[in-house]
Amino acid sequence: MKPQFTLYIAVLVLAGCAGQPLRTVPETPATPAGGAARPAEPAASGNVAKSAKPGGYYLDDGPGDNPPPDLDAIPDAVPRPEPLYKYANRPYLALGHEYTPLATSKGYKAEGLASWYGRRFNGKRTSSGETYDMYAMTAAHPTLPLPSYARVTSLATGKSVVVRINDRGPFHSGRIIDLSYTAAHKLGIVQGGSGRVEVESITPGDIARDRDAGSDSGTYLQLGSFTRRANAEKLLARAATQLDTQSNELVIFNRDDRYRVALGPYADTDSADQAAREVQQRMNLKPVRVIR
Repeated sequence: MKPQFTLYIAVLVLAGCAGQPLRTVPETPATPAGGAARPAEPAASGNVAKSAKPGGYYLDDGPGDNPPPDLDAIPDAVPRPEPLYKYANRPYLALGHEYTPLATSKGYKAEGLASWYGRRFNGKRTSSGETYDMYAMTAAHPTLPLPSYARVTSLATGKSVVVRINDRGPFHSGRIIDLSYTAAHKLGIVQGGSGRVEVESITPGDIARDRDAGSDSGTYLQLGSFTRRANAEKLLARAATQLDTQSNELVIFNRDDRYRVALGPYADTDSADQAAREVQQRMNLKPVRVIR
């Protein structure tokens, strides 16, 4: 009779490019009757071999056979309030180390190496129980709450993305986050396999903070109008992650009992027209021009 293993099982899971360490995923308990969907079980481990060619991938991991035509056009994750997964946020053991997930992501900020994982795990269950999509803007983190959101910035290029944390890993000293293939591509670290980044937690409230419009006059592009500020903040968060605009250009007007999300002010018509085209292309919205 085979011996029974209890508590936790740490299994080897492959990361993105050659030269990257292996990531592991802790097992999580089954959901009791009537409970929420249970987090993922770990994938089966296998023999691992590195590619002898520099820049190659572990086994068959790497980009998929039919990637979307424009990975750079895939929008960042948009922070929104979500309940935490009950079983995916318990203390767990991985490779002999115990990890205690944070109760809140508020105030989290760290620097370190980011790695990524690709097609070998595409379609597999994550530690949150969700299906891994290598082309979605997601990431794995050892201790940030599942789910939560983080802004990841490359320290080499200054490029920044917003990802949704829905998995556990990486479990290797010095590596602080495991990115989806698309997130790594947008940061420019796919070919190198890893890169130094800053990871900072982000919430809808963080994005909307200090965005109330001042007294600046000029031409604004109104993106939406709401009776509830919470809805205005959701649109502002979406715009902040989808548009290539300076952070101070996104504002909220509170006028006539309405909360209006706007871009501006713009000093000339050409600048406003260019911004309007970007809004239409990236957000599928037709902004209304407002003179203030």
